[in-house]
Amino acid sequence: MEELPPRPASALLSDAIQALSDLVRGEIALAKAEMTDKFRQAGAGVGLVVAGAVVGLVALNTLAGAAVAGLVAQGIAPGWAGLIVAAGAAVLALVLIGLGRKALSPGNLMPRRTAKNVRRDATTVKETLNHDTPH
Repeated sequence: MEELPPRPASALLSDAIQALSDLVRGEIALAKAEMTDKFRQAGAGVGLVVAGAVVGLVALNTLAGAAVAGLVAQGIAPGWAGLIVAAGAAVLALVLIGLGRKALSPGNLMPRRTAKNVRRDATTVKETLNHDTPH
């Protein structure tokens, strides 16, 4: 194996600065990509919350209709049918809102891969600096 001639410190420093610059640009690109993904996820969560709210309004409307029908009919089957439909819509609304809230939780929106890569890069830089420092 052929040994390379020693390089001047300025060239090594220039290479290190370029490598660090490339690393930072790469981490920024990863953070942007990950945040784009998280914003899409947040958008889906908002959509589920809105859908849950709409279904909840339908449930309230149906409950109101069922209450009126129940009062008018005093227990006749159509009123009870309205109550069952309203209760089902209310359960669906709660499920949709719960799913939307889970998608919007801060833990799900955290850019985990970027944070992990930054920690790993910082450790590598520290190890490299400690290894290259003359003792």
